[in-house]
This record gives sequence, structure tokens and C-alpha cells, in this order.
Amino acid sequence: MPALTLLIPQLIAHRGNARDYPENTLPAFASALGLGLQFLELDVHLSADGVPVVIHDHELLRTTGQRGSVFELRASQLTRIDAHEPRRFGERFRGTRIPLLTDVLALLGGRPQATLFVEIKRASLAQFGLEQVVGRVLETLTPARSQCVVISFDLAAVMRARELAGVPIGWVLSDYDAHSRIKYEALRPEYLFCDRLKLPRSGALWRGPWRWAIYEVDTASLARSLAARGVHYVETMAVHAMSEALAAPSSAPTPLQGV
Repeated sequence: MPALTLLIPQLIAHRGNARDYPENTLPAFASALGLGLQFLELDVHLSADGVPVVIHDHELLRTTGQRGSVFELRASQLTRIDAHEPRRFGERFRGTRIPLLTDVLALLGGRPQATLFVEIKRASLAQFGLEQVVGRVLETLTPARSQCVVISFDLAAVMRARELAGVPIGWVLSDYDAHSRIKYEALRPEYLFCDRLKLPRSGALWRGPWRWAIYEVDTASLARSLAARGVHYVETMAVHAMSEALAAPSSAPTPLQGV
């Protein structure tokens, strides 16, 4: 019987190093890059004047402490608002502003090995329409398009991104089921994203030309077990702890589980 190989997945920094810094902010992304990660993920909405802004919720309250919506303010107004997550960090990161997508792209300069997963949020698609949102995001990504992957829960949005620009795409699954499988086998995206809680409890994941990226992963043992099931990437906010844990030797390799 051949020796088992220890599998270690690649880490994607979910909203940057969001365990130690406010999520989706320049310090969070800079920290992840500084820790040696090559894969970042962020969320984008459009401002009132159609500029891609990096923020998860279109409602501002959770990450800024202010009421209002991204959709109600121009980009110039949004970039003056602190995104310091006061509920989590108090005043520690006061002065950390909401970034534009262009601000994050600037961090990729001189880092050709870095890849950015850009998630188009469904609320923006509902607010502004698919054509405007996808078009504005792709236009903004142009200088760094070779380093970017467009992802979304919205299947039509990622299909349109591929049609317009030929960019790699990732579909974020709402469910890991036969209905979704029919769709993504037809779409054949480069990446499939899925919440770990929506996966079956055991067995290799469905195989195809895509690469699996599983999110809500915050332990090295879970990351290794997912890798053994065919997962290429795990997405985590606990960037620092996970980097150290996966770099440490494991007591035993995880065998590939049967389908």
C-alpha cells in the first residue's frame, strides 16, 4: 500500500486578514500579503455614482457604526467614512476608511503572483442591474485583470463577466446538490466556492475542470481533511493562525475518503 501524502490547501484571505483587522480594508489586505498569502478575496458594491466600493454589506452600520447605505452615497463620500468595525475593535482602528476597488488593486502592484477574487454582491445587482454592475467592475479591473477572478452567487453575473472579458470566474454555490451540479457542469467555471457547512459530511467532492474553494474554515485539521477530499483552496479570516498551523508538521496525514 503506497504511503499517504499529506495534503495542504492554499489559503485565501477572506476579506483580508479579517481576524486581526477590520474586514475588507487596506490594512487587512496588506497584512495578508505581508504574511505571504497569494490569494485574497473581497466584496464589491456600487456607490450611488457607480463606483465599485469594497464592502460586504450595502448597509453601513455593522462595519462603520453609521446608518445608511452604499447605494445612497457617492464614492467620494464613502471614502471619508471609517470602516473600523467599532463593535469588534472599538476605536482601535478609527481612521481606517472604506476603500475603493482601485485602492486594493494598487496593492497588487509588484506582486504578479497575487490573485484577487472579486465577489459581486447580489444586492448591487438588484439595485443597479447586471449590465451596469458587471460592466463597471470589469472596467475597474482592467489594469490588473490577469490577476483577478470574478465570483458571485449570481450565476448570470459570472457568465456575463466571462462573455464580456474572458476573465476566470467562480460561482459561489447556494447549495451543494444535484440541481447546482447540472448548472456548474454546463458553466464549467474555473472555481467553485461553497460554505463548508453545505458539504456532505464525507467523501470526495465532485470533480471537473474547476477548483474547489471552501469557506468558513478556521482550523488546520479541517483544512487538511478538505484537501484530502479534493479541495484546492480554503478561505479563512484567521489568516495568521491558519498560516502558522498549516506550516507546522501534522502528526498524521489524512487519507482520501471514498465517495
